[in-house]
Amino acid sequence: MPNGYAGAILRVDLSREEVKKTPLPDDLVDDYIGGRGFLAKLLYDELPPNTDPYGPENMFLVATGPLSGYFLPASGKVHFATKSPATGGYADSNMGGHFGPALKYAGYDVLVLNGRAEIPSYLFIDDERVEIRPADGYWGMGALSCEEQLKKDLGEGFQILTIGPAGENRVRFACISHDFGRQAGRTGVGAVLGSKNIKAIVVRGTGSLPLHDVEGAYAAGKDAYQKVFAKPGFKEWTPEGTAGITNWTNEVGVFPTRNFQTSYADHYQDINGKAILEQLKITDKGCFCCPTPCGKYGHTKTDLGNAYVEGPEYETIALFGGNCLLQTISEVAYANYLCDELGLDTISAGAVISWAIECFEKKMLNSAEVGREIQFSDLGTVEFLLNQITRREGIGDLLAEGVKVASKKIGKGSDAFAIHVKGLEWTGYETRNAPSMMLAYMTADIGAHHNRAWVLGYDVAGAWTSVHDLISSGGDSEKMPKAIVKPDCAQYVIDSQHTRPLFDVLGICRLQYMELGFEQENYETLFYLITGKKKTWQELLTVSERIWNLTRLFSAREVEDFGRRLDYPPARFYEEPTPSGPNEGHYLTREELDILLDEYYRARGWDQNGLPTEETLKRLGLGELVKSHHTKV
Repeated sequence: MPNGYAGAILRVDLSREEVKKTPLPDDLVDDYIGGRGFLAKLLYDELPPNTDPYGPENMFLVATGPLSGYFLPASGKVHFATKSPATGGYADSNMGGHFGPALKYAGYDVLVLNGRAEIPSYLFIDDERVEIRPADGYWGMGALSCEEQLKKDLGEGFQILTIGPAGENRVRFACISHDFGRQAGRTGVGAVLGSKNIKAIVVRGTGSLPLHDVEGAYAAGKDAYQKVFAKPGFKEWTPEGTAGITNWTNEVGVFPTRNFQTSYADHYQDINGKAILEQLKITDKGCFCCPTPCGKYGHTKTDLGNAYVEGPEYETIALFGGNCLLQTISEVAYANYLCDELGLDTISAGAVISWAIECFEKKMLNSAEVGREIQFSDLGTVEFLLNQITRREGIGDLLAEGVKVASKKIGKGSDAFAIHVKGLEWTGYETRNAPSMMLAYMTADIGAHHNRAWVLGYDVAGAWTSVHDLISSGGDSEKMPKAIVKPDCAQYVIDSQHTRPLFDVLGICRLQYMELGFEQENYETLFYLITGKKKTWQELLTVSERIWNLTRLFSAREVEDFGRRLDYPPARFYEEPTPSGPNEGHYLTREELDILLDEYYRARGWDQNGLPTEETLKRLGLGELVKSHHTKV
């Protein structure tokens, strides 16, 4: 087996109840490295075109990376992919915790599920022992409760993935949960697992992993921890984790508020990281080998109930504390707990609920249709709608489809403030005065998601102060006033889209690099010591670029009329000036968005419809896809 890998793919046909272990192909390792790369390639090659996301033919894949499971900072990432029920295109999501390393120790780099179990089941993996077991007694349980019960029944040595009743009921933004607070939240991966009648995947691994230089890797890993501890931001960043940026997002005017109507919340100090420390936190909670535990495990008390919960992280604060306008950190944390137990992505859930409330305010929905009055700043509204969505009861059956589908069915202009791209709800940053981040959302391969490129700092530092001056330049960067715009805006976004997802390929958390500045040369060294293969950072980024183009082609194959048309944000962002806060009056016109896309497509080597050119595909080693791709378009 190759160094850095367990060396095998575990394939489980749920319909036939067949299990097969196959060697990890050398070309897959060489060209796609691991994690997200394995997922994209296998899904593109093996999924039949035009597959129903909820059909048994859809594939559900789990993959680790070459750095997963070794003595390295934050090497616990695991990645999931499928055809998305939310967007109809390429889907992936990831989480930390301990499942990924356990899967590798059991002897598998990749798990592939095909078919559908005849009855509600769970997948049991104990090294070489693999069984599809009935889920009697577990089906219908909350995701957290199910994990607790499985650990009681099987033992603490098992690492467990679960779905909640939202996944069982195929809510299009259902998530996968693990370790009582880690979620693979985006793109509906939990719904696909539910469509396969799989409630949980449990794994125990007791094997070892090969590596190129044992002594060198141990020394470099130990040194990496010391370097992380010594970073200037280590002590400042760790106590509050991702919630620590809540103050900053408000101060620069990018905090989504009232369904992205504006970008500043007056009550932000009641829902920020400091509030977590003072009112909720019991302890820090980290993932496998993590030196910077961003999870905050605590206890929340509200009028509606009490709960122990990991979180809330920034995105949950933004979508429930800002978008739904919940007023206290205790209320946000309780909404977080409900989503975790029900098995819902907090980002999409917060976006869907805030959209529904705005529809109600604008009289596009009424009390008879909803089942009660709903309003911002009301935890009862949030709890009611979360339960309705999970059970697909009443208005919940519509909202469970996500804002794209729901707004089409409601009509009345509600699509203008249905905040999504390609069917995936927008995450926690309002971008009407942040064009680079707007472009990153528009072009993210899975839909509107910040984890593909986080470039807000570039915008706030003055990348653009008045994009309206672009129009007179005709989009020619040489004619653009340099004080107004940095001409490498599109390239900056692209570079981030290659860098951030690279960590999803390697199987290691990006936060040490992105938040603390842990230098890229460390990853080159660690990759070599583990795998024995020398790759420069630029060579690794080329692999990331190859994957980015492949996922674009996957969605172009699966989604009708895919391309530029689906890269635009909702009309709110190019028709409505920001009404209040630090960015009052700012917005982007549709013409300016076209200039952003034109520059981006040119820099990527894509055509004007946003699809890779023949030259680009050949340059990236995807020449075998040229004929089928260009025949279609």
